Amino acid sequence: MQKGNKKEMKYVLVTGGVVSGLGKGVTASSVGLLLQSCGLRVTSIKIDPYLNTDAGTMSPFEHGEVFVLDDGGEVDLDLGNYERFLDIKLTRDNNITTGKIYQSVIDKERRGDYLGSTVQVVPHITDAIQEWIERVAAIPVDGKEGSPDVCVIELGGTIGDIESMPFIEALGQFSYRVGTGNFCLIHVSLVPVLNVVGEPKTKPTQHSVRGLRSLGMTPNILACRSTMELDVNVKEKLSRFCHVPLENIVSLYDVPNIWHIPSLMRDQKAHEAILKALNLLSVVCKPALENWTTMAQRCDMLQEPVVVAMVGKYTGLSDAYLSIHKALLHASVACRRKLIINWVSASDLEDATALKDPEANRAAWNSLKAADAVLVPGGFGDRGVEGKIIAAKYARKNKIPYLGICLGMQVAVIEYARSVLGLQNANSTEFDANTKNPCVIFMPEGSKTHMGGTMRLGSRRTYFQVADCKSAQLYGNQSFIDERHRHRYEVNPNMVSQLEKAGLSFTGKDETGQRMQIVELHSHPYFVGVQFHPEYKSRPRKPSALFLGLIAAASGQLDAFLKKSVGGTKANGYIPIGKGKPGLSPKHRYGPINAKVNIGSFDGMYTNGNGLHV
Repeated sequence: MQKGNKKEMKYVLVTGGVVSGLGKGVTASSVGLLLQSCGLRVTSIKIDPYLNTDAGTMSPFEHGEVFVLDDGGEVDLDLGNYERFLDIKLTRDNNITTGKIYQSVIDKERRGDYLGSTVQVVPHITDAIQEWIERVAAIPVDGKEGSPDVCVIELGGTIGDIESMPFIEALGQFSYRVGTGNFCLIHVSLVPVLNVVGEPKTKPTQHSVRGLRSLGMTPNILACRSTMELDVNVKEKLSRFCHVPLENIVSLYDVPNIWHIPSLMRDQKAHEAILKALNLLSVVCKPALENWTTMAQRCDMLQEPVVVAMVGKYTGLSDAYLSIHKALLHASVACRRKLIINWVSASDLEDATALKDPEANRAAWNSLKAADAVLVPGGFGDRGVEGKIIAAKYARKNKIPYLGICLGMQVAVIEYARSVLGLQNANSTEFDANTKNPCVIFMPEGSKTHMGGTMRLGSRRTYFQVADCKSAQLYGNQSFIDERHRHRYEVNPNMVSQLEKAGLSFTGKDETGQRMQIVELHSHPYFVGVQFHPEYKSRPRKPSALFLGLIAAASGQLDAFLKKSVGGTKANGYIPIGKGKPGLSPKHRYGPINAKVNIGSFDGMYTNGNGLHV
């Protein structure tokens, strides 16, 4: 891998064809993990062809969740997949957008860097794309010194999209520039199985590859998404018409959970095809995926359920809470429980819905009461806020394990002020600018005129104020922690003393002591609210401490966890605790409840509908 004294970077490009949503992000993450298991250091880049500078101002309904990085970058949710699979820390520059590229070129033109030249898509935009990739690929993301060995690049969208044309041209030039042996192209395409005939149809993939080749790029490997495993006859047909060697056609069929994808690729020797294309076959070891495979199999075998009510605003689109769902799953597997999520639309819990749509209100309450734990995630705007406050009150009064994240912490504080302090008009200035009891206020340094990149973003330090609180114990009794933030509003420090005298404890604060980061109710089995977003740093083998605490409390295992002080400190995250204490489930307390339980898959493209999406 050395050329003279300089280390040659290897690149793997993952593109998609036929339709979007095939699972390119999961495929790219699995490729990275497969190469990592062979002893290579891997980094990742996601290219999004939209004109936005970043994902920060996009609606969750439009684009799914916004994933936040340590450096404050608001990026595409696929970077969350990369970080979870590879256990790495990416930067905002690992997400390339059309907006970023054009902005950088326009800035150069204004400075006079192109003085005398006509600035055009080719060569200026395409050169900027290539320079960006080369620069970011060399940045270490695994905590070690020196540049990575391989950079996995995912091109968003579908081959043939107008907005991705400059990137296709740039990547074609880039593959020629880095040379044969340093570039591998994996094309992910759909091979549908029509119910009428019951056989896989290869024509869509043939057309997709033909389109890719017409743009000057030929795939080294064909990753075929399908509901069923492709037999050799189908692979031979694809090989013949797509000009891809038979052994380089990989069948990515539906599996119980996406943790199986790396081993699925390994079993078809996809790693050998990639390593051969990159001239690395003779210098790496065989993939060591035993622990990962064991984890995937363990996930499939879970039987005893734990039910979590997710009370949110964007429950109509599951990708809006992708990282939270995955963090819950990581914790559930660590606690040996099968995760079931009851999706509860916050507004359906409100009195207004009870009058307008009694059936929706009844279903929402049944789902809430059927849960072993309640989680209220973040969000923006006033829609559904009263429903979130109702959920926090229900969990507090009925001793149901509760975790509030960002807005979920703020509504818990508002509810406590209303119910315990008797301040009926207590509110956030986000929802009522004229409230006489502002429990939550706008950040002093925040901008009210510019929305993009103006929140409190990225990794920030939280100092524990109470040594024996549940959150500190779950984090391994550390004096401080670093977690990622994304908010504009925070608890009013002028009301903290009043709230604490009434029993609410702010157990975590920032270095100034003025920003409330963690709130707990000591008289409750597990009632925790955090201003930060712990879900962003949860990993399959290293579950988030607070999510671990929530699931442990919901399954009767919290006392054992706290006694061992294990949360967040065990490398593998799997702690054999036993079966928990009987009689703790709300279903036991309140009797049978007719609840609509939604355990549908987050990503039907890669799962079989049993709700296990990692």
